[in-house]
Amino acid sequence: MVVAYLLLALAIVSEVIGTISLKMSEGFTKLVPTIFVIVGYLGAFIALGLGLSKGLSMGVAYGIWAGCGTALVAIMGIFLFKETINVWGFIGLALIIVGVVMLEMGSSHS
Repeated sequence: MVVAYLLLALAIVSEVIGTISLKMSEGFTKLVPTIFVIVGYLGAFIALGLGLSKGLSMGVAYGIWAGCGTALVAIMGIFLFKETINVWGFIGLALIIVGVVMLEMGSSHS
């Protein structure tokens, strides 16, 4: 199961790289970030698929992947792109993180 979670972590990192590169590609007008978008998303789906084949529950894996990816992209946007977030945004990020933890705690594997 450790391999499955490592693949899930790789899927999350790949998706975050792809999403950050999407912003940097400026509508796919910059070649290098566009390549990172394609490689990032392709890597994310391959790693997620392999993680599922190694025994991850689809609901838990997708919830963790989507939740962590969303939270990480929002946090990275603050630091890399000087995006702003108000108190409600921070509460929302905290709720995403709490939701991911609760989803994992409630999964059927031990």
